[in-house]
Amino acid sequence: MAERQYRPLSESEIAALESQGCRADSWTNVEVVPAFRPERVVGCTFSGRIRLGLFRGSIPLDGAPLATGVYDSRLHDVTVDDGAVVHSVGLLACYEIGPGAVVFRCGQLSSEPGSSFGAGCRIRVFNEGGGREIPIYDRLSAQVAYLLANYRHRPKTVRALEDMIAMRVRASRRPRGELAADCRVTHCGVFRNVSVGPAAVLEGVELLEQATIVSTPEAPTRVGPGVQGRRLIVQTGTIIDGQALLQDCFIGQGCRIGRQFSAEHSAFFANSEGFHGEACSILAGPYSVTHHKSSLLIGGLFSFFNAGSGTNQSNHMYKLGPIHQGILERGSKTGSSSYLLWPARVGAFTAVMGKHDTNFDTRLLPFSYIDVIEGRSVVSPALNLFTVGTWRDGAKWPVRDRRHEQDRIDRIHFDVFSPLTIGHLLQGLAEIGELYDKTPREQEYVTYQGIRIKRLFCRTARKHYEIALRIYLGDLLVERLEQKPNMARALLSPAEGTPGAGRWVDLLGLLAPQSEVERLCDDMESGNIPHLSELSQRLEWMHESYPRYRWAWAQEIFQLREGKLPEEMTAEELSRLIHDWQVASVKLDNMILNDAGKEFLGTTRIGFGIDGDAATREQDFATVRGRLDDNPFAQQLRNHSAEVTRRAETLLQQIATDTS
Repeated sequence: MAERQYRPLSESEIAALESQGCRADSWTNVEVVPAFRPERVVGCTFSGRIRLGLFRGSIPLDGAPLATGVYDSRLHDVTVDDGAVVHSVGLLACYEIGPGAVVFRCGQLSSEPGSSFGAGCRIRVFNEGGGREIPIYDRLSAQVAYLLANYRHRPKTVRALEDMIAMRVRASRRPRGELAADCRVTHCGVFRNVSVGPAAVLEGVELLEQATIVSTPEAPTRVGPGVQGRRLIVQTGTIIDGQALLQDCFIGQGCRIGRQFSAEHSAFFANSEGFHGEACSILAGPYSVTHHKSSLLIGGLFSFFNAGSGTNQSNHMYKLGPIHQGILERGSKTGSSSYLLWPARVGAFTAVMGKHDTNFDTRLLPFSYIDVIEGRSVVSPALNLFTVGTWRDGAKWPVRDRRHEQDRIDRIHFDVFSPLTIGHLLQGLAEIGELYDKTPREQEYVTYQGIRIKRLFCRTARKHYEIALRIYLGDLLVERLEQKPNMARALLSPAEGTPGAGRWVDLLGLLAPQSEVERLCDDMESGNIPHLSELSQRLEWMHESYPRYRWAWAQEIFQLREGKLPEEMTAEELSRLIHDWQVASVKLDNMILNDAGKEFLGTTRIGFGIDGDAATREQDFATVRGRLDDNPFAQQLRNHSAEVTRRAETLLQQIATDTS
């Protein structure tokens, strides 16, 4: 694209500008477009190289038209493009102001030549003591952050990633800052080395230093009153307001941060929310949420996480410093006033209640409850499988994705049941089964990975985990069989060489076989993936390959449990698996429905109909809360059971027809 043409000011234009209160160190350093109109430049002081575009018309601001042009401001080394507004700015230095942009009633906006605007700043996530630093940049994904922070056992991988990021940071350095097309920067205080993307809205921001505000017209970013940010990258579609205090932070797409929330050395990825509380050195994967004033998240890794009020952790034993860290795997929650002593690891979709002062690892016991009984930490495996909250979460996350569908940087799989969670519970099944069998009957509790389990719960958990296993394997088998009406055996065999067997990992939202992640690392180390663009394509491929990977994983489990692969099974064996899937699925739906029904029992009516009798209370409750039969989620469960039954009957009939 050809560089835009500018010309020197004419004598008459200089005279007009001076008559309108403008001054310049040297008018020879002020250049304008050929159609420049001097009447739109009033009361300004110019120094350094100044370039001015064509100003005509107005831009609506706060319900009133604001004439385009440059007014009552001091400009040093600035280009103001067509249709932009610079009005009442104390100092605007070393900036490119894009077409249609507005800078109104601000204190100081300045940048230094060669600034990277926060890109490349290293934030100390996950472990406050250091060792897991992440260099942030505008297109950082949860997956890249995960590898940088957690694959320190592969230093060549980390070095390759950091080299790729360094290339991007070098490319981001510019001689001047940018306030891009159609952005709005109004009533702000001090900006130093800040880059603002198209259509972003920054209003009443108190302070930004070394920051990039990424924005697009399709997913504009907003930063609001009282916000202070230093060494900060913010991605598209995010809103930060309410006097939030952010230092050395990364905020991903579609996030919401505000209400005096403070964070340092922390990264928040897609659709996360932080209000009121505090975060220090956390790696918060997609949908990590903390909403309460008294909550502190520190030295931890989270994703799909919900922090209850008063949630707290301790990473400091007053010996070698705050060097301890903890993990709450995807879908976990903490109850009000919960406390965890790091190091600890909590399995997926687990609810944690109470204050825990011991270190434990329940990674292989997903869908559990962890509580304190008689002063000791106790886990109840599998109990969270049947709570309505677990499944409501799984249903709501995809529909609450605030990212623009054409640009989603983080790769996310939303499944509650997956090779990760089911793989973990398979291992847990074996371990707690052995504990149960070897523990004397008179012993009430057994100890597992630093935490206690009621012995009888081991037996119950085996039954409940078995239901989950039958459902998930059945889901995959039925999905495969439904692809062809004739039950083609070829469909039951994965494509040759498809990875998926063995252990799976969760790259902060992206579920993948560990073998594929290791292969990815190998390719980065060997130079086969030299740039971030190639890495992004590879991660996208892994994301799209998920259905193939999980079916290959299922083959291994079928072989383990049934002694043969699905393509080797008889019609009777396939029919049995489908029947087991139907029974288990309907049973789980009914158990979840029963849990939902607890929200409509007698004690839930306390506080309703406060000035009336029992009939008034019932009427008030029905008006406000409705009935279980009418509840949308309860209806979804019933519909799901009916659909499972229909699918099972259709397949069973088809199998019978094909073998007759």
